[in-house]
Amino acid sequence: MNPNVIENVGIISKVAGPLIVAKNMSSVQMYDVVRVGYKKLIGEVIELRGDMASIQVYEETAGLGPGEPVYFTNEPLSVELGPGLIEGIYDGIQRPLDVICDMYGDRIPLGVDVPKLNREREWQFKAVKKVGDEVYGGNVLGEVEETEIVNHKIMVPPTLKGKISWIYNGTAKVDDVICKIETSDGKVVELTMVQHWPVRRHRPYAEKLAPYQPMVTGQRVIDTLFPIAIGGIAAIPGPFGSGKTVVQHQLAKWADADIIVYIGCGERGNEMTDVLREFPELKDPKTGKSLMKRTVLIANTSNMPVAAREASIYTGITIAEYYRDMGYKVAIMADSTSRWAEALREMSGRLEEMPGEEGYPAYLSSRLAEFYERAGLVKCLGAEGRIGAITAIGAVSPPGGDTSEPVSQATLRIVKVFWGLSSQLAYRRHFPAIDWLKSYSLYNDSLEKYFDENVKPDWSKHVKMATMLLQEESKLEEIVRLVGVDSLEYNDRLTLDCARSIREDYLHQIAFHEIDTYTSLNKQYGILKAILMWYEKGLEALKQKCSYQKITAMKVLERIGRMKYIEEDKFNTECNAIYQEIDAEYETLMGGVEA
Repeated sequence: MNPNVIENVGIISKVAGPLIVAKNMSSVQMYDVVRVGYKKLIGEVIELRGDMASIQVYEETAGLGPGEPVYFTNEPLSVELGPGLIEGIYDGIQRPLDVICDMYGDRIPLGVDVPKLNREREWQFKAVKKVGDEVYGGNVLGEVEETEIVNHKIMVPPTLKGKISWIYNGTAKVDDVICKIETSDGKVVELTMVQHWPVRRHRPYAEKLAPYQPMVTGQRVIDTLFPIAIGGIAAIPGPFGSGKTVVQHQLAKWADADIIVYIGCGERGNEMTDVLREFPELKDPKTGKSLMKRTVLIANTSNMPVAAREASIYTGITIAEYYRDMGYKVAIMADSTSRWAEALREMSGRLEEMPGEEGYPAYLSSRLAEFYERAGLVKCLGAEGRIGAITAIGAVSPPGGDTSEPVSQATLRIVKVFWGLSSQLAYRRHFPAIDWLKSYSLYNDSLEKYFDENVKPDWSKHVKMATMLLQEESKLEEIVRLVGVDSLEYNDRLTLDCARSIREDYLHQIAFHEIDTYTSLNKQYGILKAILMWYEKGLEALKQKCSYQKITAMKVLERIGRMKYIEEDKFNTECNAIYQEIDAEYETLMGGVEA
């Protein structure tokens, strides 16, 4: 905040938890940031009635009382965008938690005000424009090597246009002037490496494009059955203990994205601690560097003030938009939007608004849509022709796993990929516990062409066959429960065996196994082809009156079951050997059948 624009004009008249009502507030605007009380707690105006204003405070309000002052900033809640964001660990309103910890210890002191970006660190700014160049919003002025992985582009603010009258080249701090632009009316605007942007306003782009390419995650059940496109939106609803957070951690680690923004919104503190410990130690598979070298973490745990949860989602998506504007593919993980919705419900109740279904505010759906609609594949501003993308993945934690509750239903009306987690699968220790009968991806049809052209021509054929077998298994299991497996024909029993192999040898994936944690598309295709190859040849053998028991007792089945543990660099050789072994065993089996 700029201390020069603060004036003491408001007076607190009521304190209700994180909600403060103040008078003498007629000169403020909606969503302005204010400083509340003598401790100068950070708050945001969320309702105006005459000269009365309701303020949600992002810090603990214990000790505040009527009559204390409210200080104005006359600015909306904004984030600072510039070099130093990557590797940062922030709270919901972009206060750097690691810096606060170093300065004040393990507890965040009330009213603490530290710079959001490091003002002391020096960066090597390399100008790519020169004096006299005409520039406008989105043009790249220069570059800074933010980490070994991320090349940070310093851009002209979206609304500015003019001619460069001076530009710097060399070492500078983020708030040093690095460029001067003369506008058409003769005004000279000085630019630093920092942009301030209101979190509730989306950053503009030139054009929104239709997603056409999958975001490869290395998780077999996702990439094969329910893929998500780069620039797509997905939800992961599931009950407690079904593995939502682990799935999101896996996506953050392995997804085909340049930048990861991970928002822990109202989640347990120990889960965020795991993230903070794991990510610096994890190696980025593309570069071999630490995963934190391309990650921004926003931690707003369940013991932090509830009002800051709402801000954390907007803070995260604004940072994601900034890197998208540089032409990067960004993946944003929100864990979980249910906790965010609970914060909305609490604040709505304190404002005495008319409640909607289950007490949630009537505007729940529109707020969720505002968040998810900021994702997408876009043509960025500027003449460089950059294409950037934000892929948004939100976890939903419905009470008791009931996805008919308002947050899940509102989310499902917006997203195009639904990875529904099942408590039954989780209890059976099948992870990821994504239910293949409930889940869906509306990107399947548009991504088929990409998979067929870039992986193998019969990729989509194998996927459809695997899906059909899993659905057929569900029907056959009903019969088995009633009359037993012995009543089925051998063809149907072979179908059950193949579907079990798809479930156990393919869809089941161990997140903490060194090799199984990630599977390339080539390896996914190879494993699935082996399973289906054995099944199709088995059907042919049954027609030739071969023994069902001998088909299901083949030695090659053990090798198929262990294909997922083969290292990537050895996979093609071993995969071809398994195909040959399948052929050889069936030839021996069918050769021994008497005419």
